[in-house]
Amino acid sequence: MAAPLTGQLICYGRSVVNIEWPRATEGTLGDQINPWGVELFDTVQRAQLSTPARDAAYGKWLDQTSDREGARNDRIHGAVGVIPTPLWIVLFFISIVIFVFMLFFADSSEGAVTQAVLMGSVASVIVAMLLLIRFLDAPFHEGLGGVKPFAMERTLRIIEESIQAAGARVSTPCDGQGAAAS
Repeated sequence: MAAPLTGQLICYGRSVVNIEWPRATEGTLGDQINPWGVELFDTVQRAQLSTPARDAAYGKWLDQTSDREGARNDRIHGAVGVIPTPLWIVLFFISIVIFVFMLFFADSSEGAVTQAVLMGSVASVIVAMLLLIRFLDAPFHEGLGGVKPFAMERTLRIIEESIQAAGARVSTPCDGQGAAAS
């Protein structure tokens, strides 16, 4: 049972990296299930728990499945944004109020450069804050600061290296992208 589970885990990871992550970046991930989660569940359901060691391994597997599903739910939730529209409206309103408030501090006895630095620094901080909040609201994107599947890619490398080090033979029921092999 270990070899089929290992192959299916590799397919799960490939699917996350090559299928789900691009969908999250595009904002089209939605509520679709990862088909390899179903395959893993079916394989574990067929396990014969005849020894205490197998019972313990089954319990550990269930814990890891729960962790995997929790991480996937977090990815799905993060892909659609977490900051509601009313909060964005309030943030922009506050920004405008602060900017207008700063206009009332204009002093004709100060030089234009001084006033520009005062207004510019406040405006810069507000814009930076709004950009940071926007980034945190949509972390899956291409380019600078976009969240990438580095942890899953690392896990896949470790699994492959472990299989080679152990001299095990594991066949994967998927292609290199994580799609089911026909």
